[in-house]
Amino acid sequence: MTPGLVHLHGLFVVLSLAGFITRGLWMLRDSPRLKARWVRIAPQVVDTLLLCTALLAAWRLYWQHGAHPAFLSVKIAGLLLYIALGLIALRLGRTKAVRATAFALAVLLFLYLMAVAITRQPFPFIR
Repeated sequence: MTPGLVHLHGLFVVLSLAGFITRGLWMLRDSPRLKARWVRIAPQVVDTLLLCTALLAAWRLYWQHGAHPAFLSVKIAGLLLYIALGLIALRLGRTKAVRATAFALAVLLFLYLMAVAITRQPFPFIR
């Protein structure tokens, strides 16, 4: 069950990133599509499923055996920062420059967290 769960989590990772980038580009273009009801609801559903599969996979792979690898702490802290940057980018940023900067930083952080997940190393670019 665990490999299937990890793959399902990966699917939600891709869907979440694609949705965030799409909404970010719409924000930069002042698109009225951002106000559509499904655009506000779908990311909440995808991100909830992403978080649930992440926690379940972490439990099945590590926590039930009493282990807590360092990379999971990095991913949890990174997730909290990603959420904050996403809120600034899509809702709370006062100017478009602030929102665009938060959007770019959120995407870079997301890519870093994917590298952490793939390598299972807190610092995936340092050997």
